[in-house]
Amino acid sequence: MIFRETALAGVLLIEPERQCDARGHFSRAFCRDEFTAQGLNGAFVQVSTSMNKLRGTLRGLHYQAAPSAEDKLVRVVRGAAFDVAVDLRPGSVTYGGWISAELSADNGRMLYIPPGCAHGFQTLEDDTEILYMIAPNHDPAASRGVRWDDPTLKIAWPIADPIMSARDRNELPTLRDLRLAA
Repeated sequence: MIFRETALAGVLLIEPERQCDARGHFSRAFCRDEFTAQGLNGAFVQVSTSMNKLRGTLRGLHYQAAPSAEDKLVRVVRGAAFDVAVDLRPGSVTYGGWISAELSADNGRMLYIPPGCAHGFQTLEDDTEILYMIAPNHDPAASRGVRWDDPTLKIAWPIADPIMSARDRNELPTLRDLRLAA
């Protein structure tokens, strides 16, 4: 695996080192030893999937509040997604910043998102399935989020008029509201 830094401190784009032949390819999707050698949490305890029927589906921006803040390793196993991480860590040099990466079944890329960062995605193809490796276990009481269309963040989502839950579209606070509440 090739670990590449992004513009957000601690958020990494991970590319597979594929072994290819006439049959296709083989690559690692996770190796605890490689993760811990990079100083990352290699103790994922939960694997979840998100199946999204339609292109343009947007989920996020979600995170878990401390002490249940999550490490996430996100990978698209079918289809493609515009994947986003937002730094919400107070005191971080990249606080309030965001990055995006196209993750797809074809490119095999993964995004590592450390605790204190929000995550969201928008599907670029119908029938996109996303696999999450998470630590610690999900705690519904710690679930939080930030508005997908936050005017401070100005995330350039690729598909207009996204398909969303009512909560994600209307009920999450802005980054400014989070700062005021802290």
